[in-house]
Amino acid sequence: MALTDRKPRGLLRLLLRAPIHLYRLGLGRLAGYRFVYLAHRGRRTGARREVVVEVVRYDPAVPEVVVVAAWGKNPDWYRNVRAAPAIELRVADQRWPEPEHRFLDGSEVQRLLAEYQQRHPRAWRRLAPLLGFPADPSDPRWPDVAARTRAIAFRPRR
Repeated sequence: MALTDRKPRGLLRLLLRAPIHLYRLGLGRLAGYRFVYLAHRGRRTGARREVVVEVVRYDPAVPEVVVVAAWGKNPDWYRNVRAAPAIELRVADQRWPEPEHRFLDGSEVQRLLAEYQQRHPRAWRRLAPLLGFPADPSDPRWPDVAARTRAIAFRPRR
């Protein structure tokens, strides 16, 4: 069982939520393009919710930010964005109110994870086992893991 198969609790949850305060203070540029702040609505309560997620790919030409729902099979923030569009996204010093989004399919996720593994091999070696991913893209389990992995691409609203 991977560490991320269930919701983080206790001290780990506090540590993972700490970057939210940087973004609230307008200091998101300190995280650069490696993390993104995402504000969304709770699917049941409608209350504003916030999360900071690692950016798996950032394309400044589009611009587009792609994130992966890694904590749990379907983390709350992912299910909330499936139910209703995000309220706001912040990456580095950019703020995108009501960003457009699209959900990636299994083949896109497989290419995305392979690109990430090539761009960040050291990070991938540490993170892959924690997230339940095979370390080597040639592993025969790779397509199955990619098919079960949820990813969303965000763009500023036109």
